[in-house]
Amino acid sequence: MRVRSIFLALFSLSLLLSIAFSSFQLLPDSGISSSDLDAILQDYAFKAFCNPKTGVPYDAKLPKNLSGISVSAMRLKSSSLRKRGVQSYKEFQIPIGVVEQPSVERLVLVYHNLGNWSEVFYPLPGYSYLASVLGLLAYNGANLSASDLPELDIRASDKPILIKFSNVKSAPSGSVPKCVYFDLHGSVQFDILSPENACSTLQQGHFSIVVESNAPAPAPAPAPEPVAVVENGGNNKYKVWIIVGIVAGGLLLVIILSLIAGRVIRIKKDMKIQQLEQVSESYENLKITSIGSTKAPLAIGTRTKPILENNYVP
Repeated sequence: MRVRSIFLALFSLSLLLSIAFSSFQLLPDSGISSSDLDAILQDYAFKAFCNPKTGVPYDAKLPKNLSGISVSAMRLKSSSLRKRGVQSYKEFQIPIGVVEQPSVERLVLVYHNLGNWSEVFYPLPGYSYLASVLGLLAYNGANLSASDLPELDIRASDKPILIKFSNVKSAPSGSVPKCVYFDLHGSVQFDILSPENACSTLQQGHFSIVVESNAPAPAPAPAPEPVAVVENGGNNKYKVWIIVGIVAGGLLLVIILSLIAGRVIRIKKDMKIQQLEQVSESYENLKITSIGSTKAPLAIGTRTKPILENNYVP
């Protein structure tokens, strides 16, 4: 029973270790940046393509830990983008004359709507968001199974790209809403917001509408489990191998402890048997004799001979 209890305890320990490391993979990665998120979303956006048609947007299917973010992808010929533009791609209107660097034959425009993740990946102290952060990034569309691709540099030459926001919150009384632009290098720029809740830009990036806040910006609402995706980037792959190594080491330690515990119990059992044998051998064996039809032990000895109390003989 004692051996069984020890093995049950060791099994429970290994199960708890597995659960702990599984939970660790789902915990927020405090080191993830907006550029890391762009690479992750690019991978999922490209996976949305299945026999894609040119100029048709395809919405990506994201895991539950990215709930609240919307991603879409559209494949275009660069010549068509330059000559025709895109009249409507979600909230974006892309005019003619947009060119990319370096030049490619086909490109993919990836759309982001960060939803409740806007303030997490694009914090802006002293400002409050009135709309979700929207993104438009371009990638080489030659290989739709590629991941971790660098962004192309697209720029509008004749007319700017327009972003017409929907679901815009009302600005507090006396405040002036502004357009905010985040480029791919971490710079932030502000611009005037048009009456139609529209912003304009000459290049790709992320955009939103903000308003100055006198009080510190409120903390972001609790969101579902943050990004635990480790499919892109060498750092994320390195972390996966570290976790796998720790789990394997923990299981190996549990196996070694179980073997040691079994060996100790076996040694104790052998010692107890030896003690019992020594005790049994210390007693003198009695001779067995038959008395009638019954067998009984017989103690062999000599009775004390009678001695006269004195030498007087009558």
